[in-house]
Amino acid sequence: MLFDWKSGALADGARCYRNQEFWNAHEHWEGVWLLLKEPEKTFLQALIQISAAFHHLQTGNIQGAVSLLRRALKRLESYPASFGGVDLAQLRKEAGDWQRALESGSVSRPKEFPQIWAN
Repeated sequence: MLFDWKSGALADGARCYRNQEFWNAHEHWEGVWLLLKEPEKTFLQALIQISAAFHHLQTGNIQGAVSLLRRALKRLESYPASFGGVDLAQLRKEAGDWQRALESGSVSRPKEFPQIWAN
């Protein structure tokens, strides 16, 4: 399956994610996720978990954010550096930086949320 990040629910979710409306992004993507088969299904599930992690962070649930980032990164381990139009090498690095900062309780966190699309 080719992921179309320019129209439909994926694009709506991407727009919400860019606007830091993480719960709304999660909701848009979940409808697509339900229809997918592997390996796309697990890939999109990881993106949904990353979005949900930052929603948890916004609501002050640090442990929930860490847990979801950990699970999302685990799901993405077997994917190549780029998949579904997303630069996964960069996403894994940025999400991992957030996970480590939150786990350590560091007040110094990455300046930006991870980007999840290449185009």
